[in-house]
Amino acid sequence: MTTSPACFIPFRHSTEGLSLPKQFTFPFHYQPHPLSILAAKELQAYLENQTEWQHNFGFSAQEQGLGKMFGVLVVQNAAGEVGYLAAFSGKLAGVNHLSPFVPPVFDMLDEAGFYRLGEEENNKINRAIEDLENNPEFLSLKNALKTATAQAEKEVTNLKKDIKEAKKHRDERRQQAKETLSEAEYETLQASLNNESAHQYFQLKDLNRTWKRHITHLQESLEAYEQQLKTLKAERKTRSMALQRQLFDNYFFLNQKGEKKSLHAIFSHTNDPVPPSGAGECAAPKLLQYAFLHQLPPLSMAEFWWGQSPSSEIRKHGNFYPACKSKCEPILAHMLEGIEMEANPLLTNPAENKTLDIVYEDDFLLVINKPADFFSIPGKKIDDSVQTRLQNLYPEATGPMIVHRLDSATSGLLLIAKTKEVHQHLQSQFIKRKIKKRYVALLEGLIEQDEGFIDLPLRVDLDNRPQQLVCYTHGKPAQTAWKVIDRIENRTKIHFFPITGRTHQLRVHAAHPQGLNTAIVGDDLYGQKADRLYLHAESLTFTHPISETTMTIEIPASF
Repeated sequence: MTTSPACFIPFRHSTEGLSLPKQFTFPFHYQPHPLSILAAKELQAYLENQTEWQHNFGFSAQEQGLGKMFGVLVVQNAAGEVGYLAAFSGKLAGVNHLSPFVPPVFDMLDEAGFYRLGEEENNKINRAIEDLENNPEFLSLKNALKTATAQAEKEVTNLKKDIKEAKKHRDERRQQAKETLSEAEYETLQASLNNESAHQYFQLKDLNRTWKRHITHLQESLEAYEQQLKTLKAERKTRSMALQRQLFDNYFFLNQKGEKKSLHAIFSHTNDPVPPSGAGECAAPKLLQYAFLHQLPPLSMAEFWWGQSPSSEIRKHGNFYPACKSKCEPILAHMLEGIEMEANPLLTNPAENKTLDIVYEDDFLLVINKPADFFSIPGKKIDDSVQTRLQNLYPEATGPMIVHRLDSATSGLLLIAKTKEVHQHLQSQFIKRKIKKRYVALLEGLIEQDEGFIDLPLRVDLDNRPQQLVCYTHGKPAQTAWKVIDRIENRTKIHFFPITGRTHQLRVHAAHPQGLNTAIVGDDLYGQKADRLYLHAESLTFTHPISETTMTIEIPASF
């Protein structure tokens, strides 16, 4: 009888009626397979009821905890039984090893491992640096140098001021003497004044020399400490870099063929050959590594968030999420090599068989109603877009034509210029915020307030483009006014009035806990996927560049 590996979890619930996946999950954009959903539900039930370890997921309003990303990998053992593996990203409850989860690919917490031993050596240097920086004599010398430098500057400045005043006074005496004294008396006075000037010159020189000697002595005394610090910090840097290189060279990932590749080798062919912090510690690589090590063919995979969302990102408790791109995409490209996967939906043209509806047109501009899932401008992989279609439709048009953009998932009104001059005029109106826009959206939950204003600065998530983060340090201002139109069962229909026009602004402002904390229906980036994103740009008010009349174009949403 074949024994399953320790982390293989048989399904507790019946899988009858659930067929096996024909292809493995495309990890960066997927709908979870029913078996993955069942595995996730069983793991979530375990998380809700287990008492073996503790982690503050931040479920209560009083707790300042943080959620965690978990993953499940549906596999088949040697006996043909279908079960699943479970993993968490990073550490959980402060450790790397917890039953029933798979172990890390590389255990950086292993007390006997080279990484932990190397870290301890670096920590010794850190402690030596800290001891030296807090040495009483060192601190006393630093303070004495600071005080002496300030005092020297003060005394020299005051003496220079006195000398300047004395010079002014001598000049006045000379001028008066020319009119009242004889030539002999004037020469005697001039000699006296020159002596006074020379005395002050040497007085300043002596003061500078005295302070310079004192400050140099303090600096030389400090130099011994600072040289020690410099040497220790250089050693720390050298050791840290060497330890990182050793880690990158010994952090190996398998694929189904049994081929091993280190972190260093995997990221050496990317735009940034230095692996990002935490690479390899996400749930997906852990799950696949364990499956390949124990000959458990992977069938499907899913990752979900459990607990309170981070303050900047949007993570909804219990929702499924794709694998992260900056850390996992290069690693999974190796690990999934040769495995037949679902097609990447991001390579499929969403605008195929869709048409652009022209709502208004004259000799200078037009307004179109863009369907949902239609690019405003060409993407990296897909050229079909509003821009390319209009350029083909209006070959005589000049300028970029597209005045502003909508997310590909958002439907609604787009303003198009037929000439470069009209484009510049309309863009100027956008820049000066003279164009008024109104969107309608359907939100997943009920909003109790009737109206409000959201002010959350946004920037791109560098680890997971094109998602956006709330960031008060580097984010650009993003402001949205809103008003509830209707409440339908458990959902809210709402008007959005964006003041600024940041990427994904309305989607983030709706979903973020500091915004409305309720995602737009169908938002597969910040909420849950549906048949479409229920967000529509329904009204545009602008000044016509030629007639200078105020125009309002409206078209209702189809939902």
